[in-house]
Amino acid sequence: MKYGYNKEVYTALEAITEAQKIAFSPILFQAVICMRNKGIFAYLDRQGEKGATIDDICDNVALSTYGIQLLLDVALSMHIIYLRDQCYVLGKVGHFLLHDKMTQINLDFTQDVCYQGMFHLEEALEKGTPAGLKVFGDWSTIYPALSQLPDKPKNSWFDFDHFYSDSAFPPAFNYIKKLNPQHIYDVGGNTGKWALYCAKNLPNVDITILDLPEQIELAKNNINEAGFESRISGYSVNLLTAETLPAQADLWWMSQFLDCFSEEQIMQILSLIYRSMKKDTVVCIMEIFWDRQPFEAGALSLNASSLYFTCLANGNSRFYHSKVFYRCLSQVGFHVEQDIDGLGLGHTLLICKKR
Repeated sequence: MKYGYNKEVYTALEAITEAQKIAFSPILFQAVICMRNKGIFAYLDRQGEKGATIDDICDNVALSTYGIQLLLDVALSMHIIYLRDQCYVLGKVGHFLLHDKMTQINLDFTQDVCYQGMFHLEEALEKGTPAGLKVFGDWSTIYPALSQLPDKPKNSWFDFDHFYSDSAFPPAFNYIKKLNPQHIYDVGGNTGKWALYCAKNLPNVDITILDLPEQIELAKNNINEAGFESRISGYSVNLLTAETLPAQADLWWMSQFLDCFSEEQIMQILSLIYRSMKKDTVVCIMEIFWDRQPFEAGALSLNASSLYFTCLANGNSRFYHSKVFYRCLSQVGFHVEQDIDGLGLGHTLLICKKR
């Protein structure tokens, strides 16, 4: 089985060590955030392989000697730094915590969006509602609330969402361009990034964003600023309550949209599109499946991120195994004509038509 999930991978000693990491992981996470925010990682990074003594660090970091020594000891236990000749040196893990864009995005998303809400995960699992969302306000899902979140969580949410999808846009677009669309429906278009990308690179194509009214307003601001209001329009709709959709497009596009819904809701949305679309229309679904990741770290990240959907987004969705989407598409009546892996940081593009 991929990633070695079909066997035990630890010795007893390794297993008890991993168990302690899990037991203290929320505390350790906050220690890492403190070290990053107070500049300990950055200072050690500037010192390179020679490292720095405790006195050097205390002279250059605005924190008490007690606080610095405590955090350094934690970092040693986490193998983020190491000690050589009484000098602290930033290790490989510390380097990635400081410099790797994906790690930075994930840290900020966890800290600013998820951390407080995750205390309510058990309640969310029991009730099937995003119980953790209450830390930000009284909403049934996070999506209409995005424009109203405080700046820090709002920015971290959009940075997280865009980082992964943006990397996949250029390679996915190469396949979309070959389909020669004249009118694209961008279902769940969010802030309009994909619509703008298409408008800039396909000068003769019209795009309509189908999304909640709050998201349409966000997208309109970006579209107007970019000067594409004549070719990109918005259609306000709740896909879970709509009975019909417009049918002018010859290509329907969904990017990291269906993972925002339960399996039953995915079937409902796909059925709605199936009923509404023209016979020869193409449906293109770009998703990120945990079983299609090239490295185990990717699968771990996606399965962990799925708990955000449970606790804060809507209570019943996740990043899925690809077989779930194949089953949903088949039951609705779609056939997957092309299945393309390896787009961006691990996306898959499914190009479908009516069977």
